[in-house]
Amino acid sequence: MESTKQEQQGIPLARPAGTGLLERLFKLSLHGTTVKTELAAGLTTFITMAYIVFVNPNIMADAGVDHGAAFVATCLAAALGCFLMGLYANWPVGLAPGMGLNAFFTYTVVQTMGYSWQIALGAVFLSGVLFMALTFSRIREWLLNSIPSSLRFAMGAGVGLFLGLIGLKTAGIVVAHPATLLHIGDLTSPGPLLAAICFLMIAVLEYRRVFGAILISIFTVTLAGLGLGLVEFGGVFSMPPSLAPTFMAMDIRGAFDVTMISVILAFLFVHMFDTAGTLMGVAQRAQLVKEDGRIENLSKAMKADSASSVVGGVLGVPPVTSYVESAAGVAAGGRTGLTAVVVGLLFVAAMFFAPLAGMIPAYATAGALIYVAMLMMGGMAHIDWNEHTETIPAIVTVIMMPLTFSVADGIALGFITYVAMKLFTGKHRDISPSLYALGVIFVAKFIFL
Repeated sequence: MESTKQEQQGIPLARPAGTGLLERLFKLSLHGTTVKTELAAGLTTFITMAYIVFVNPNIMADAGVDHGAAFVATCLAAALGCFLMGLYANWPVGLAPGMGLNAFFTYTVVQTMGYSWQIALGAVFLSGVLFMALTFSRIREWLLNSIPSSLRFAMGAGVGLFLGLIGLKTAGIVVAHPATLLHIGDLTSPGPLLAAICFLMIAVLEYRRVFGAILISIFTVTLAGLGLGLVEFGGVFSMPPSLAPTFMAMDIRGAFDVTMISVILAFLFVHMFDTAGTLMGVAQRAQLVKEDGRIENLSKAMKADSASSVVGGVLGVPPVTSYVESAAGVAAGGRTGLTAVVVGLLFVAAMFFAPLAGMIPAYATAGALIYVAMLMMGGMAHIDWNEHTETIPAIVTVIMMPLTFSVADGIALGFITYVAMKLFTGKHRDISPSLYALGVIFVAKFIFL
């Protein structure tokens, strides 16, 4: 009776729960979730991927990039990527500079090939623009479907093996040797020992499903280094360092070099296939797959990811990509873009922890690199090991990435081997026109460049 009287008098009733701004933006009730659940999911995703805040600046510093600027660029690029994914695509996916791609950026393009980090950023920017162009057209679907699954899985696994070698080298667990190329380091030294402990801690804690296992292990090893006098305490909070050293620092003209074609393609392929696999996997867990098999807003999610990579190049980081760790937030109940927005806000807050990031030693992040590398190797399980024309090119791709110390060369050799195996075993019908074209391009690269 009271409510009827209020309606007759024109007094607005309290709106039902779930009709506010957040409901309109993210359609929470439609996805069967609540603000509280999305907040918890966002925190969960951030904790599982926050290690990138410490790892990426250390890797980029090895390329000559200012550590403070790399730290702010990492946080800001991740935040903007998360906001774009959450507000545009309404997906519960966190984004940040890609692991493996950052190692390729520093240790191959800059240190091995001899390009400046500004030119490397130019290649990142161009690959991002190319990824956006493909995403906004039907060419992306054609290209994704034309590349065999064995090579797609091999690329991810090969990047993992390459990343693992970087971690082992950084930790001093594996060192150079004039006779055998590689040799085990001095495991009694503090650096290699603490890196090994960090890796084992992560592996054990992850197996026991301890929340934030990677961060806990990195901080524990850092504290151990502090106690041993290997780390100098520099504080925890401060205003963010200047972004000026990396902002708009990409040398696009320098990246328009014929020898950079394979680098740009490597950034593009690894990013595109990694993104597609991550988004499809998260979509299944987040119940975004319709009854007819369509994935809700998949095209928007791909566009958000590709645009984030372009933004990352402008800010000064390697390609920004969707993180598989987002599955942790989905497992905690995240179903909408509000989860991603929460992750983005936490990355913004992380910018005020620059002194803490500067304290994290290389051997602590090396342990995380080795662990993430082993997870990336899991893609090899999806390859058909009974079909040699599929497995041999995949193995070539995986093995040659770390042995040539180049993701680009590993991809090129894998594609060439695939085309040759299929062509000379009578299975030329398995070769798509795009594979023929890429095979010719990669052969020309080794002959003329």
